Amino acid sequence: MENQEDQMNIELSEDIALGVYSNLAIITHSPAEVVCDFVQLMPGMPKGKVRSRVLMTPQNAKRFLQALAENIEKYEQNFGAIDEPQAGFPPMNFGTPSTMA
Repeated sequence: MENQEDQMNIELSEDIALGVYSNLAIITHSPAEVVCDFVQLMPGMPKGKVRSRVLMTPQNAKRFLQALAENIEKYEQNFGAIDEPQAGFPPMNFGTPSTMA
């Protein structure tokens, strides 16, 4: 039986549960934080719109990277390999390191 002290309750409001669509991520960082801007870029449109910004510590960003890699691996085990993006579309991380203080 799992110890109740190890359990965490997380609330998910209805508006957040709907999520946002993003097909581009711009990641920048300072010594103290990693900033992930999730952008919706529509084909043929010259301007994208940041739909969500997530800030985290470098330590939490590394933990997120590890968790995402584990989940991608499980996804591919269940559904097959994910194709690489087509050439010509902006990569998910084309941002340059920030000089934010």
